[in-house]
Amino acid sequence: MLTATGIYQQYGDRVLFDHVTFTIGTRDKVGLVGRNGAGKSTMLKIIAGDISSDEGKVQRETGSTLGFLHQEMDLPTGNTVMEETLTAFAHIQEMEDRLEELNKEMEVRTDYTSDSYSDMLEEFTHLTEKFALVGGITMEAEAERVLKGLGFAQKDFNRQTTEFSGGWQMRIELAKMLLQRPDYLMLDEPTNHLDIESIIWLENWLSSYAGAVITISHDRQFLDNVTNRTLEIELGKVYDYKAGYSKYIELQAERREKAEAAYLNQQKVIADKERTINRFMAKATKTKMAQSMQKQLDKIERIELDETNTAVMNLRFPPAPRSGAITLKAKDVTKTYGKLNVLRGVDLKVDRGDRVAFVGQNGQGKTTLAKILIGKIPATKGEVELGHNVSVGYYAQNQSDALDGNKTLLETMEEASPPEMRTRLRGILGAFLFTGEDQDKKVMVLSGGERARLALACMLLKPFNLLVLDEPTNHLDMASKDMLKQALMDYDGTLLVVSHDREFLADLTDRTIEFRDHLLYEHLGDVNTFLEKRQLNDMRSVELEKPKQNGSSSDMASGLSEAPLPAPRRNLNNEERRALQKEVSNAERKIERLEKEIEKIHLKMSDPNFYDDAERVEKVTGQLKEKQSELEKVMEEWEAASTELGD
Repeated sequence: MLTATGIYQQYGDRVLFDHVTFTIGTRDKVGLVGRNGAGKSTMLKIIAGDISSDEGKVQRETGSTLGFLHQEMDLPTGNTVMEETLTAFAHIQEMEDRLEELNKEMEVRTDYTSDSYSDMLEEFTHLTEKFALVGGITMEAEAERVLKGLGFAQKDFNRQTTEFSGGWQMRIELAKMLLQRPDYLMLDEPTNHLDIESIIWLENWLSSYAGAVITISHDRQFLDNVTNRTLEIELGKVYDYKAGYSKYIELQAERREKAEAAYLNQQKVIADKERTINRFMAKATKTKMAQSMQKQLDKIERIELDETNTAVMNLRFPPAPRSGAITLKAKDVTKTYGKLNVLRGVDLKVDRGDRVAFVGQNGQGKTTLAKILIGKIPATKGEVELGHNVSVGYYAQNQSDALDGNKTLLETMEEASPPEMRTRLRGILGAFLFTGEDQDKKVMVLSGGERARLALACMLLKPFNLLVLDEPTNHLDMASKDMLKQALMDYDGTLLVVSHDREFLADLTDRTIEFRDHLLYEHLGDVNTFLEKRQLNDMRSVELEKPKQNGSSSDMASGLSEAPLPAPRRNLNNEERRALQKEVSNAERKIERLEKEIEKIHLKMSDPNFYDDAERVEKVTGQLKEKQSELEKVMEEWEAASTELGD
């Protein structure tokens, strides 16, 4: 049990937490929610001990472990991806090193009857048992499974971590955290740098996680699929809901409705009593009774309504100027970075009024093609043509980071504004929740969410009929995301959006372009229709698929990767089906045989006398490793054949 008691935190005149108390059980799956700036990340840092609260304390059981993935983590340099990931097993590797030391010592020692030799043998036996128990034999296989689940390809494991972009380095940190399996796992926006496939893999992992999970996320679907409890931070208080995010929204509305009804009812009762008291006070014969009633009234515990922050930005895109019937055409577009091939001869046509989503694993070229289409970067080969009278509005992944931190909000808007809009800039900033003195603040003091709102505000200064948005929901809170989605639903121009947020994309687009193996595959309908068509159980089986091309999972300039989505299942002829059925049957027999052989080895190792013979221990342990490795390979073959067969 983790308990936070009386947590009080104040910054200047602002009280962030007003003596809040809550507990988190050892298997709770908690979503920590609230507006941007409410204090969610600060609360995680207090729980982790990274910062101290002004008052109060956080306690957890002695010996329990805590892992904290936050947004400012830096990887040490000098390691490959696999080497860095395996540091998660540092305690196991220490055991392995000690076992090797003991092995070497036993080879040269001959004092078999001495007490020290007996102690050494006892330590060796104990460590060998513990090493097998904590997964020392399978730690590389486990690390490989997690890395692949998070989008890394086999060929990436021996690359230096410094070759990867910040988002991919964050995945390595996440892999280490998952492999350490702390009792309390805290994740601050873990989906920010993940694509849809990796998010779904992570959901599956966390749903069955044995310890407690506390996560901050602006991905509504992720919270619904992972959490069973919600802690809401609002105006210095913490409200506890025993429900996932969507149910919490309903319960929150009910709580506020009941609180308001109770408040209004009490106010009516108080007003009635005060009128009676005033009437009685005017009569000398009833003064004592009035005084008695006043004392009773003073003792009533007054209900107070929380000042709920319901302000939302007012976002509406200007009417789109009319363009030609064809908005853009791309023909035979190829893009390479050195030896890395990202796009290979792709074609795309977008008509006026189309609403298109780009989906696929990170690094498949979604951002690259979006930039090529609007002329931000050149294609290596191929042609791109914008249609007649097309004007482009573009929101980049790092749009908010590109803002000049030394300028004020108003100066930033003035720089982006045409002359005729200058008189309206303060009003537009106010619509985006920047009022009064806020408009004269430097951009550098803004939070990530505030920067994202400012970047969106800049987009409203000019009309456009082709809107290209690359991960527009990063850093936006739930309310702001909802407002952006509604504004896009009302937008009457052509829309092209790159996003990994399934809930945001749902019903927003009518064409889904899948990026896979350097090519494009079109699916009519929104992202949910696409997922259903792919018959991948929300893509969870993507971790079973093998990369089909050579390449890199990351590029220092653009974070490119090669980890293609599974190809749609092809129709099999009878001969192919029989061959696959035979392959599955053979694999199942091998699996059964290997499992029996591994069970026999485990039985040998469970005999206390087994560890008396060091040579035998080494030999049998080696056999176990071989069998487990063979079993893992056969399981992969069985899974691949079963998937293609469709069973």
